[in-house]
Amino acid sequence: MHISAKADYATRALLELARVPDRPLTCESIASSQGIPFRFLKSVVGELRKAGLVRSQRGCEGGYWLGDRAEEISLLDVVRAVDGELITLRGEPLDGLDYPGAATGLPDVYRRIEADASAVLAGVTLASLLPADAREPQPDRTAA
Repeated sequence: MHISAKADYATRALLELARVPDRPLTCESIASSQGIPFRFLKSVVGELRKAGLVRSQRGCEGGYWLGDRAEEISLLDVVRAVDGELITLRGEPLDGLDYPGAATGLPDVYRRIEADASAVLAGVTLASLLPADAREPQPDRTAA
């Protein structure tokens, strides 16, 4: 299985956003903190926005936030948002793959690999990846 730079950068950017959920971050700050090329990150964040995984606001107070709670965004969501299909064979999805003769069983193996990888990625959320001390402390909203 190949993990693209896009999927890696997208996940790292989302983790930065998950770390500070109550304020927006700029692409510049995310790129700097994660060592990601800024121009590439801008296009990746655009794809994440189209998929609803981030939301944005323009202006001097603007930037990007998570589009949902970190507990609700899985690695599978991220990979599918930026790469589409999880596993392809020569760029084609596996669902219609069929081989003759001795190779008849091979497509089923590929599909099992895809199903297992999907299950692993679906079971890992952004929140589960954040170390306990990584989140910025949030203000106590119960104090009067």
